[in-house]
Amino acid sequence: MIKYFLLGTFTLAQLSFVYAKETSNDLKINTSITHSLNQQVPKTVIIKTKKFKIRIDKQPNGKYLYQSWNANTKITAKPSMIISDGELIPDGSGGNYYFNFNNEGHNYQIWRNYLTDSVAKAPYTLVVYDGNDREIVRQDGVVVKN
Repeated sequence: MIKYFLLGTFTLAQLSFVYAKETSNDLKINTSITHSLNQQVPKTVIIKTKKFKIRIDKQPNGKYLYQSWNANTKITAKPSMIISDGELIPDGSGGNYYFNFNNEGHNYQIWRNYLTDSVAKAPYTLVVYDGNDREIVRQDGVVVKN
């Protein structure tokens, strides 16, 4: 009788471990699929706003590089501004995110607008804040090259 009791307990414990392992693996797969669908961030994106062309590149160190030109200038010319060490910051769980760059007291943010309240909303928005966190520029942008 004790043998059957011990065998049953051992079997139940083994089945519980197998089930727990399968459940945890399924959760990891689901999370990575959801994350990859929502956060497909290109290594390079070129955006054109009313006044600027902006190129954002992912660097080997994982940070981002910001380069900008006047809207009428070709991107093969020397950039009028270069900012390194930018960061990608997720915004919520819907896939929106923004790139954040700091330069001489100004904060440059390029927002990726996946989820918006309007179908007509541009896919990117450039927002620049001065040293006092006042918004000084806000321009919608479209992708020139992704």
